[in-house]
Formats: sequence, C-alpha cells, structure tokens
Amino acid sequence: MLAKRIIPCLDIKECRVVKGVKFQGLRDAGDPVEVAKVYDHQQADELVFLDITASFERRKTLVELVDKIAQNIFMPFTVGGGITDINDIKDLLNAGADKVSINTAGVRFPDLIRDAALKFGSQCIVAAIDAKKNEDYWQVYINGGRTPVELDAVKWAEKVAELGAGEILLTSMDYDGTKDGFDLGLTKAITERVNIPVIASGGAGNLEHFYQVFAEAGADAGLAASIFHYQEYSVKQVKEYLKEKGIPVRL
Repeated sequence: MLAKRIIPCLDIKECRVVKGVKFQGLRDAGDPVEVAKVYDHQQADELVFLDITASFERRKTLVELVDKIAQNIFMPFTVGGGITDINDIKDLLNAGADKVSINTAGVRFPDLIRDAALKFGSQCIVAAIDAKKNEDYWQVYINGGRTPVELDAVKWAEKVAELGAGEILLTSMDYDGTKDGFDLGLTKAITERVNIPVIASGGAGNLEHFYQVFAEAGADAGLAASIFHYQEYSVKQVKEYLKEKGIPVRL
C-alpha cells in the first residue's frame, strides 16, 4: 500500500493565510511564506496553496507569491485559484508549482482539464471539487464555494478522472472548518468510483479523524488547515499517530 499523505493547506486572501468555517468568517492565520516554511520543517508530504478569491474576483493567481513560497520549500507544491487557461498553468508551473488545482474553469470548460493533462501530464493536474449535501446527492460549487452548479459531485469526479486529471482534491463544504471530522460518506462515495488518488479536505479536528478518512473512506491523503495553522497538532504528530494505528506514512 502506498504511504498516505498529510497535506497542510494555505487558503490565501489578500496575500495572507486565512481560515474560516464552511467557507465563511475568514480570520487571519499568518504570512504565507513563513507558514509554508514551518510545514516544510515539519516534513509535510505536500503543500496546497489556494487563492480562494481569485476566481470570484476574476483575476489571476498571485504568481509572485507562489514563486516566493516555492523558493523557500522543498516539498511538492500544488497551487490553485484563478486558473482559466493553459497559459495560467504554464505560468504557475514556471513559478515553482509542481501541480495545479483546477475547479471553476474545469467545470465551465471541461476540455481545459483534458488539454492540460495532455500538455503537462496528468501528474500535474489536480481537479478540485467543492461539494455540499443537497437532499440525496452532493452538489458541486464553484467560485470559492459561492456558486452552486447543476453537477453531482460523484459523477463529476468520475468525469474529471476520465478527462485525465491525475488527482482529486475533494472538499466538503458542510464539514469545512468545523473540526467535526472529514465527510466520510462523500469521500467514500468518490474513492469507490474513481481510480485516481483522492485528497480529503474539510473537517479535520483531531488525530482520529485522519485515521477514519484513511481506514474507513479510502482517501489517499488528508488535507487540513486550522489544526495545523493554530498549532493544535503538528504534521509529525499526525503521522506518528497513524503509524501506531497501522496506516503507512512517511516519517
């Protein structure tokens, strides 16, 4: 079995790390470069940078900030937010990103996922899915969680895998920032239907939650923000706990 990954996430607004609950009530969590250095020192498996207002504000991702972070870390680095075309992807990869995360533009123009995977390789393309429960299915949202679209998250996950995405970054909007645990139902529904890695995001509040999302929902990676930003747990603590529970991790 491949080692499970622990991934801190930097949600960026106005060049600062922020964190909210269910995509609302954002509060400051520090300088992105300094926070990134901390996670690099903690030997996080990867780092995700999401410019969370770029799509809604119809602007490009903060390429200069991406470049500055990339120069200060030595772990795989995924960047998302405001990507609209192949040139945006090229700019971010040239700035030091190892992967790009596509959400809004991928929903609006699915061929972008296919074209990007063909040009840069599937390993560089992460399809981000923000989903919220709507009666009997999970509905996809775009524009940083502001805009619902008529897409079933599970079916959309199957589609992005078919288009060539190498990985899915799955965020439960219902659980985001609540610290009540990952959405195991949503995560499992998707891991059972796709053959590409799924990063579970939204709801991590304690060590047991990471174990559950791996052991019960089949996630390939667990992403968290609040518990790491506010130093409730370190990446190393999470990994040591998982190792004791029999989950393969890199230590």
